[in-house]
Amino acid sequence: MAFVSTTRPFHFTSISVSALRCNFSSSFPHTGKPTFSILENEPLYPNTTAKLKESLRLTVKDRASLEKFLRERCKSSGEGDITTITPNEALCVFDYMLNMRPSRPPVTSFNILFGCLAKTKHYDTVLSLFRRLNSTGLFPNLHTYSILINCFCKMGRVSHGFVVLGRILRSCFTPDAVTFTSLIKGLCAESRIMEAAVLFTKLRVFGCEPDVFTYNTLINGLCRTGHTIVALNLFEEMANGNGKLGVFCKPNTVTYTTIIDGLCKEGFVDKAKELLLQMKDKNIKPNVVTYTSLIRGFCYANDWNEAKRLFIEMMDQGVQPNVVTFSVIMDELCKNGKMEEASRLLDLMIQIGVRPNAFVYNTLMDGFCLTDRTNRAKELFVSMESMGCEHDVVSYSILINGYCKNKEVDEALSLHSEMLSKGIKPTVVTYGTLFLGLFEVHQVEHALKLFDEMQRNDVAANTHIYTTFIDGLCKNGYIVEAAELFRTLRVLKCELDIISYSCLIDGLCKIGKLETAWELFQSLSRVGLMADVVTYNIMIHGLCNDGKMDKAHDLFLDMETKGVEPKCVTFNTLMLGFIRNNETSKVIELLHRMDKRNVMPDASTLSIVVDLLVKNEISLNSIPQFKSQRFCPWILFADMANFLFNRKF
Repeated sequence: MAFVSTTRPFHFTSISVSALRCNFSSSFPHTGKPTFSILENEPLYPNTTAKLKESLRLTVKDRASLEKFLRERCKSSGEGDITTITPNEALCVFDYMLNMRPSRPPVTSFNILFGCLAKTKHYDTVLSLFRRLNSTGLFPNLHTYSILINCFCKMGRVSHGFVVLGRILRSCFTPDAVTFTSLIKGLCAESRIMEAAVLFTKLRVFGCEPDVFTYNTLINGLCRTGHTIVALNLFEEMANGNGKLGVFCKPNTVTYTTIIDGLCKEGFVDKAKELLLQMKDKNIKPNVVTYTSLIRGFCYANDWNEAKRLFIEMMDQGVQPNVVTFSVIMDELCKNGKMEEASRLLDLMIQIGVRPNAFVYNTLMDGFCLTDRTNRAKELFVSMESMGCEHDVVSYSILINGYCKNKEVDEALSLHSEMLSKGIKPTVVTYGTLFLGLFEVHQVEHALKLFDEMQRNDVAANTHIYTTFIDGLCKNGYIVEAAELFRTLRVLKCELDIISYSCLIDGLCKIGKLETAWELFQSLSRVGLMADVVTYNIMIHGLCNDGKMDKAHDLFLDMETKGVEPKCVTFNTLMLGFIRNNETSKVIELLHRMDKRNVMPDASTLSIVVDLLVKNEISLNSIPQFKSQRFCPWILFADMANFLFNRKF
């Protein structure tokens, strides 16, 4: 897709600063106690809390030792690993801090505790402890409020975050970039992107300059909500420093990666590649996410060569691909049937120390099943556990599907029993695959028993399951049962699609219940469905077999009137019907209609015409020429007929 530099209109509503100066206390219950127990979702561990209290008593003597204790307890490795502190432990530490003498520690010490709890997603606990802190008369500072805003936003309660912002302004604090970044992120998470963008433009009103994290947050929100071009404009203003804000803020790897990912998802892969080159020129190193986004983008754009080149480039640059990178490439290889290359990629993963996950194995297994190599898929399935990767419902469903397609239903049922024994619950997709396999090998009773099991396991049937059953019963001669099921589903107001109706109409036609089939066909418009070419073909075929050629021809004309394009099989069905009625002139008429509609004759059409030529029932001059080069077989058949029967046409 070519990149277009024009921007889409993007209008925002205003956010009034005065609207933020509202009653802060209304966001919290008017009580000195927490409205819920910190411990309600966590068991009590008396020994643990007792040890913690003893540790506090022995090590914490003053403010300095308290801060050292808190920082040690809540330290981060810098790679996202935080020494966890449980809500019970936090309550114990908090109580100790409140009871310290001769004076309580400053709010900065409480901020360390709150920050640790927020990082470990114990947001409710932070709010509960803040209420208690607020009731003691100890004044929160800007950092405390920023932590609180972050908690509210992470909990999906952005409106409460703005209430806290109002309290910050009333307390004469100047909110900083961290405060606003949390609010912008919260708005973006709720898809309130216009409000997030307006807030971003108002930062200077509050005396705050956006930093690279603020920019990155808004750019990510814009890309996630489909406003990638707007995000690109913001990115360029950020890099050039010539935007309306007049702020010059250097983009970093995260900024580039975010906009590259957004562009790739929109199909603007060439522009994304241009930004990658720009990164390198500015000595900003792309990371594994940058390369993975580009590789995925070029895979979706069907440019495998460029995706492969980028993969090699990242390896040469010392950027090790992760499991997501391998998954993207493996998926592309499997979709294109390049299973040997995909297998070698799995070997490379293991060789460089990247552990394959279930998605990788499932992708490979699916690829092998699609190329009729179910045994190879089973080998991978067996090897998963040896690599420390547990089977999931998708793993089982893929292999079950492979066996069912090969009509190895016993193997599929064995896997189904195995997954149940492991406590893995089959999905509606798993059951649907098994139903298809069982009907294919005419095990109708087994399919009915499996349907009962599906209901016992609380797996809700969908339209696909109903259609599978109606079709399976009809194809196995259980037409009456299929009709009864159909009626029951309609009474229960279950959703049935045109495929369900077509299956039953076909079954009814095949057992001579043409009137019932016609009534069902006529009811389609009343239930809000439109017959497609398959439905028309089924009904026309049934009418032709019953010798009702006038009705079949009228239905054919109705089909054209309603904009449903007839296929070659439609014409062939009608022609055979007219031949049985000795109406060869109608056959010629249909052939000319085919030519006019550019419908390619197939082997059946050619067979019909040659048979009529042999019987001298039509002349070659009456047949349309089908001059298009696509119809070369037609010319060959005509020449063959001319030669064999020594006729001059």
